[in-house]
Amino acid sequence: MDLNKPADPPPPPPVPYEGGEGCLTVAVRVPVRIVVLVLVVPVRMLWDLLALCGRAVHKALLRPLGNALTWFFDQVVAPVARALGVAVLWLGKALLLWPVVALWRYVVVPVVRYGLVVPVSWLHRRVLTPLGHGLVWTLGRVAAGIAWLARTLGAGGRWLAVGAGRVLGVLVVVPLVALWRYVVVPVVRYGLVVPVSWLHRRVLTPLGHGLAWAARGLGAGAAWTVRMAVAGLVALLRVLLVAPAGWLWRRVVVPVGREIGAALQVGWRVAGFLSRAVGRALRWLAWQLAGRPAAWFYRAVCVPVGHGVRDAVWRPARRAAAEAGRAVRAALAGVRATVRQARRDAWRALVGGPRAAEPVPGPALQARNLVGTQQPQTVPGVAAGTETSLPERA
Repeated sequence: MDLNKPADPPPPPPVPYEGGEGCLTVAVRVPVRIVVLVLVVPVRMLWDLLALCGRAVHKALLRPLGNALTWFFDQVVAPVARALGVAVLWLGKALLLWPVVALWRYVVVPVVRYGLVVPVSWLHRRVLTPLGHGLVWTLGRVAAGIAWLARTLGAGGRWLAVGAGRVLGVLVVVPLVALWRYVVVPVVRYGLVVPVSWLHRRVLTPLGHGLAWAARGLGAGAAWTVRMAVAGLVALLRVLLVAPAGWLWRRVVVPVGREIGAALQVGWRVAGFLSRAVGRALRWLAWQLAGRPAAWFYRAVCVPVGHGVRDAVWRPARRAAAEAGRAVRAALAGVRATVRQARRDAWRALVGGPRAAEPVPGPALQARNLVGTQQPQTVPGVAAGTETSLPERA
């Protein structure tokens, strides 16, 4: 005998009783599922047809249209907009910014500085400042005199006010205080306050307590009566209305609703199977009748024609457009350099400039060719020369 054998596990708790499906549920299930299947199959097929049409429209129309619009914006609209922006910016600088800057720097600033700021500064430093200091000193002396006069008059008025206050205190305040303390206060206290206090404490307070006790008793009785009436009405409604409604909900509405929901789920799945089967058949038929010939036509006709158009038309046109763009950019760069040089020459002619450096005697140095003799590339401002090495030192 194994003395270390573990004790048997405790028995599982009893499972609460669950009633089986009633005859009403079994009788309602099959007819409801048949009716729901007949009603749901057309709806599901229509839904699948609409979804298929939506996917086809998106794949065949909306997506290529979006790609075409994206390509058109990236390849046409954006370059044209950038070119127009650069041109407008350059024209705006040439026609508005540079003239305004020159006018401000060489006309407005000198005129304002030497025609307004310098004279006003001299006037403020040489005329207004000494005049202001003099006025401040004069006003300070006048204010000091007025303050001394005010202090003198204030001391006299304060002495007069103290004397008048003492006279009024002796003639008016003392008699009024004595009348209030020895006549008014005793009469009010013993003729009005004491009787009213005794009446409130001995008569009104007990009477109010009795009335409050009687009102509390009546309120408690009325509340008990109302509670009992409400409890009876609630019990009557529970017996006559709530219990039958709960039984009807548990025994009729819930089983019927559960069966209808299950029937809808089963019918929707079965309708999906049928719809997919019909869709596969229609797709196979459409591929055999239209898709296969269209694919053959695309591979045998459209692809060779498209390759020929791409190699014979599109690529040469794109290369020509790129060359034209580079030529236009080079022309614009030349125009900008010409305008800049003309502006500098005009400015030197108007205001002068630094004296040109004298030429250094010796052999003329030419700019070194950076690329070669076939495509010369020179440093700006220096005449181009051939690719030569520097002379060796002796």
